[in-house]
Amino acid sequence: MKPYDDFMRTYSQQEDADGGIFTTLLQHDKTEAEYFFYVAPIIESIGGVHFLQKTGYCSVMVNTSKLQELVENTELTPHSTLSILNSHNEIIASNRMAGQAELAEGQLLAERGSEDYIIQRTDLELADGWSIVSRIPVRELTTDMNAIRRVSIIAGIGMTLSMILLGYYFLNSLTRPVMGLIADMRKIGGRERGFRVKVRSTNEVGALAYDINRMIENMELMTRDIFHAQAQLYEMKLSKKQAEFSALQSQINPHFLYNTLNCISSIGLEYGSREIAQITSCMSRIFRYSIKQDELVAIREEIQCVEDYMHIISIRYENRYEMEVQVDDAVAELKTPKMILQPLVENAVYHGLGSKESGEGLQVIGSLNEQGDVCFRITDSGRGIASDALERLRAKLEAAPEAIDHPSGSSIGLSNIHSRIRLLFGDAYGVSVESRPGRGTTVIVTIPSI
Repeated sequence: MKPYDDFMRTYSQQEDADGGIFTTLLQHDKTEAEYFFYVAPIIESIGGVHFLQKTGYCSVMVNTSKLQELVENTELTPHSTLSILNSHNEIIASNRMAGQAELAEGQLLAERGSEDYIIQRTDLELADGWSIVSRIPVRELTTDMNAIRRVSIIAGIGMTLSMILLGYYFLNSLTRPVMGLIADMRKIGGRERGFRVKVRSTNEVGALAYDINRMIENMELMTRDIFHAQAQLYEMKLSKKQAEFSALQSQINPHFLYNTLNCISSIGLEYGSREIAQITSCMSRIFRYSIKQDELVAIREEIQCVEDYMHIISIRYENRYEMEVQVDDAVAELKTPKMILQPLVENAVYHGLGSKESGEGLQVIGSLNEQGDVCFRITDSGRGIASDALERLRAKLEAAPEAIDHPSGSSIGLSNIHSRIRLLFGDAYGVSVESRPGRGTTVIVTIPSI
């Protein structure tokens, strides 16, 4: 074979040809079969004159048909190409040899930049310069990805719709309640009385709306308490002005009245009428006490006024009733509003004891209760009060305080005394009534220790 002989002649003349080498692709003269040789020098390794010298060559012929059988059934895609190239870029074997026969040397690799194919080259480690080249059409490589692409598109559309629904839910559950809350707060800022924030959801915005409503209710309660306290203060100032006016009216020429009462007392003594002298003397002290300017007086002064009035009643009814006053020494020096006990004693006499026979009585007790407040108990053993009348009386006492008027006469009334005490000291103090028909009545007056 002439091509082989030519190659071996050239190869043997190379002095540095110590390693094996593959020949180019050769063709048989008669059979036209393609083949190539692997030629390696034979080195003497036993010893002797030619030790480590080339003594010949070993040639291995490889028929490409065997390699063609290895790759011809290899198919990555329907139109993909898998080729084995030698160090001279000649196609040794390919699964599509018919289509590669016309390719010039190196043309296969030149198509690497084509946009229609994906070309990959892998060098063989045991065959220097040899490589395996695969060429796959892009459209065939991506054919199997169409299903994945469709699934990805469907998933993307689903995720987009989910995001839209989630955004709508977010707007509906958070943004819209917040905007509604802002609108309601503007109405509250416009001072719409009685308006409440609408609770549009059960999330944090709904809890915030609930807390705002509770805060508004607390503020309205505080406002009502402030208005009530201001009204009480105004009523107290008005009652004070009325009391001062009444005091001014009662002070018309007081010295003339004192002198007149003292004159009556002197005449009674001169003519031997001790009762007239005692009554006028007690009346003079009561009158002088009642027009006293101080709103708060010592309890002993209030008790002295009550005792003077009891003395007048004893003379008037010829000692028909037993009357007793018991006040602790610790209480006597404390302060009390003026003229709160005498009217109650007067009511007990005329409404409780007025129709009773002798032997019945009236008792006034003053002491400190468990809370340290001053407590007066005016108890009569008279007719008592019917249950329905007692309920009406208690309801009247618990009604809103009224402006204190000072009618003419000796009785100011339970409600006025109760209102005076509450205006001065608050709702924790005042007058209460206990009574049983036929068993008598007890009026309880509670004031702070001052």
